[in-house]
Amino acid sequence: MIPRLLISDIDGTLVRPDKSLSAPVIDAVGRLVAAGVPVSLISARPPSGMLWIAERLGLATPIGAFNGGTILHPDGRILSAEHLGAETVTRTLALIDRPGVIRWLFARGQWYADRLDEDFTPRERVSSNQEPVLCTDLARFAEETDKIVAVSSDHAMLAGLEAEVAAALGIRATVARSQPYYLDVTAVAANKGDGVAALAAELAVPLDAVAVIGDQRNDLPMFARAGLSIAMGQAPDEVRAAAVQITGSNAEDGVAQAIDHILMPLVAG
Repeated sequence: MIPRLLISDIDGTLVRPDKSLSAPVIDAVGRLVAAGVPVSLISARPPSGMLWIAERLGLATPIGAFNGGTILHPDGRILSAEHLGAETVTRTLALIDRPGVIRWLFARGQWYADRLDEDFTPRERVSSNQEPVLCTDLARFAEETDKIVAVSSDHAMLAGLEAEVAAALGIRATVARSQPYYLDVTAVAANKGDGVAALAAELAVPLDAVAVIGDQRNDLPMFARAGLSIAMGQAPDEVRAAAVQITGSNAEDGVAQAIDHILMPLVAG
């Protein structure tokens, strides 16, 4: 397989644990692009949390926000966007309304939260690159919702909630944890499998010539569809088992390692 496109996850993958974009990763992406392989991004993040990274990397290709539900140019122009249905939004908000869960909703380019905290709120400020708006009536945005997130430090409870919400919503939504502490609910087509297919189609690249790299369960749909899947070294066992190759952790700039030691040799033939 000769890669013709690399699509990378962001959190836990492209950026370090402190959410910084390192010089080794920036330089490695530049080498791959110079070798003729375009690079794109796909993430659970909203566009506001991705555009600065695309700019820092000098990307010219479309990127996928909200797990691929929103496809946009690096200049911010939206190409397509999938939203949750209003009834699904109302149902989801009710399902995740329980003690120990913070509810976030993304709509109209804004991050809304039903309460703030000292752990997850600061983290999301960095990831989304914006300030939250405190709102107790999240259902008012039901017609325009890009993503709902159930947030909790109780990872086991959130895993159980994932199964419960997925069963309740069925084919009306995509339900998956993007981190052990974040349970994302997005539109049916807003999953990384359909997202990488949409990004590849924009560049007329067949999926069997696409390489993807990620670290979490919501990356599994793109692992299943791309020609080459690479898992980060710190990824959970089930994610690493689903990948064709494994690279170093994000703390070790594993994306740079994957580019230099896995992809560049394939490009060189």
